[in-house]
Amino acid sequence: MRRLLLVILASAAFAAFAAAQPKAVGLRVGNYGVDVSYENYAGENDFLEFELGLDNVFNSEAFHFDGIYNFMIAHPDWTAEGQWGFYVGPGASVAVWDNGENENVVYAGLLGNVGLEYIFDFPLQFSLSLRPRLMFGDGKIRRNGLLTLGLGVRYMF
Repeated sequence: MRRLLLVILASAAFAAFAAAQPKAVGLRVGNYGVDVSYENYAGENDFLEFELGLDNVFNSEAFHFDGIYNFMIAHPDWTAEGQWGFYVGPGASVAVWDNGENENVVYAGLLGNVGLEYIFDFPLQFSLSLRPRLMFGDGKIRRNGLLTLGLGVRYMF
């Protein structure tokens, strides 16, 4: 009985801790493809962003996984309702691209993120972000997709 009570208390504490961290899930559509996006706040304002994306969606040319730590640098008070935010952050990326010879090549690299977001009074978030990316693989630097611009729409829970 004590073990059951301990398991229930530990589960409740874990659920309360997990619920205390704001999260968001959605899509980011950019000039090179579509990403499924997940955000988890790390502290009061900063947040982690993870994305799994398809580059050149219609040709299935590539897919990538990005992880970014974003620092919230400002909350301008531009509107009476909702909340604006400017953020920047470093990150890492792993991608698989078709090299044009029907061979997949794995690339890894660094990326940056500069963005503007708006969070409505209800659980919806819009963002616009610019990402410079430097990818290495197959003994060369990937020149396609070095700078992406994306519009994100996320549901916050």
